[in-house]
Amino acid sequence: MAQQPQSRPTPPPPPPKSPKRPQQEVTQSSASEVTRQTNNSQQKTRPNQAKASPEKSSRRTPAFPEVRKPSPSQGQPTLFQIVNKAYEDGFSDIHLGVGEIPRFRNRGEIDYSNYPKTDHNTFMSWLHEILSEEEVEKFQRHLEFDGAAQYDFARVRINVFDSLNGPAMVLRLIPLKILTLEELRLPSVFKDICHYHKGLVLVTGPTGSGKSTTLAAMVDYINQEMPKHLITIEDPIEFVHQSKKALIRQREVGIHTLEFDKALKASLREDPDIILIGEMRDRETVNTALKAAQTGHVVFGTLHTNSAVKTIERILSLYTPEEQPSMRVALAESLVSVISQGLCRTIDGKRAAFHDIMINTETVKEYVRDGKYDEINELMVDGEYDGMITMNQSLFNLYQEGRISEETALEWSPSPNEMAQMLRGRI
Repeated sequence: MAQQPQSRPTPPPPPPKSPKRPQQEVTQSSASEVTRQTNNSQQKTRPNQAKASPEKSSRRTPAFPEVRKPSPSQGQPTLFQIVNKAYEDGFSDIHLGVGEIPRFRNRGEIDYSNYPKTDHNTFMSWLHEILSEEEVEKFQRHLEFDGAAQYDFARVRINVFDSLNGPAMVLRLIPLKILTLEELRLPSVFKDICHYHKGLVLVTGPTGSGKSTTLAAMVDYINQEMPKHLITIEDPIEFVHQSKKALIRQREVGIHTLEFDKALKASLREDPDIILIGEMRDRETVNTALKAAQTGHVVFGTLHTNSAVKTIERILSLYTPEEQPSMRVALAESLVSVISQGLCRTIDGKRAAFHDIMINTETVKEYVRDGKYDEINELMVDGEYDGMITMNQSLFNLYQEGRISEETALEWSPSPNEMAQMLRGRI
């Protein structure tokens, strides 16, 4: 009799999968997720440690060992503690570097701190505290990094670089609250400039002269008062604006656009009323800005120049002698105003802005076209009715108001001999 076929034995369970393959898959997907979410959230408020948060959810059941990030050495502060102290004490910048004691910029002057010298391990822990893994790797590849992060109480602009002593970092604190034109005690002509419908407005001055603060106040005034569409192209974004009466879109180079020049050209097709750009870096940027100003847009830009007349000369120096006559004509027709700004320490320990303001009146246009720059300076001295003022006049006004000393007025004057005569009542 034929035997009945025996039932097959139950197969053994499959061996557990090797963790290597899931580790690679999770690593790749996690890294891409953190990178994508970091890029999308860099302009949003970061937690106290200024780090992207999407990693936390993936840490609940890790499929591979976590990479330990460096921690500050014993007795060393965290970066959050340093930034918080700078914010509470009203410092504008933080200077950190391997082998150096952390220092702060206090109203224009560098101050020591009571922290110990920074060792390499502590510095790297600070980098990992404020930057993503991708950003740290970018710094290690290029030896330089620019970016921004946000704490609950302030934004910080970040510049990391290598030096003879080792890696270093400078953080610029940017308040979340945007001061108004009135709070900054800026002249009323700033509001008049905001009401122009087309043209080029340049805010100039050396690094740390308050250009960004002044531009932010002007943008805030437009945002409160005018139904305009305003696009900013920044590297990086400093002050964050929320749309109110105006529609404001802010773009950061490297995050929201890959190239500054392409973003500027594309902005002309995005129906803007106002375009705010960073520094007028090169002739291509100037050409595009002039084109935008001539086609019915207001363009705000910056330059690192010390006076209104030097600003015009600096722009023209980007062109050959053969090109300069035509560029003088284009500049004369496009300019609205040039505002050159500086900051000086006041008697009460704060800082005040002083200005060189040129308004492009019909007479100024003629002088710009003809290259008569000395005459422009003379016109600014007598142009108070049009809102013009020279730096010496601005400093003298601060002295008369009792806000700065005679020594400060002479120290910051572009022409101290003239300032001395003004202080003696001879002018």
